[in-house]
Amino acid sequence: MQILRPFWLVALLLPAMIFCGAPPAVALQSYFINNEVKADNIDMFPKWMDMIARYNAESHPLDSICGQERYSTCKLKEWKDFVEGLRGQRRLDQMDQINRFVNRYPYIEDIVNWGVEDYWATVYEFQRKSGDCEDYAIAKFMSLRALGVPNDDMRIEVVQDLNLGGILHAILIVFVGDQVYVLDNQIKQVILAVDIYHYKPIYSINEAHWWRHIMIQ
Repeated sequence: MQILRPFWLVALLLPAMIFCGAPPAVALQSYFINNEVKADNIDMFPKWMDMIARYNAESHPLDSICGQERYSTCKLKEWKDFVEGLRGQRRLDQMDQINRFVNRYPYIEDIVNWGVEDYWATVYEFQRKSGDCEDYAIAKFMSLRALGVPNDDMRIEVVQDLNLGGILHAILIVFVGDQVYVLDNQIKQVILAVDIYHYKPIYSINEAHWWRHIMIQ
């Protein structure tokens, strides 16, 4: 896989040091057509694991009100009525409306919000303080999980933005049938991954697995 720097190695050693860039123009091919190497040891991604642990801790006080279900619209609190209103709609419609809704939150860099270069916020923290690219992706992931979308159908994906020199950016990808869609804070619409040409996937992760993406030669 040809990349500007060995970012996949950086992603393994220092997971999720992400700098979010701006929207951009078209390259020559879609890098979402690639090979994947799947692994189960997601505990090597401490920011992701810490975010999940904080989400579970923040959810616990709501258990008596919302029940023991890990993901529920009740536990989304501030936008629960919005998400609950999407129940029963087609998945693509749910994805589109959640993408637009979450993207309305202002973009705020981690150094401003948290005083550190990179921080993966829970959906509760995002509701209170907004966030940057991975925080938008996490909020969308949690919202779709609350609507019953399986973990296996979604991933947070870290990519290089080739229009900005290869800096790292995070998006949510969702599998619907045999298609892969992207929910991105830089793009208003939910679009097919293969229609995006300026992102090169590095790795993706959900609650059970992670994948390293290798460009097809």
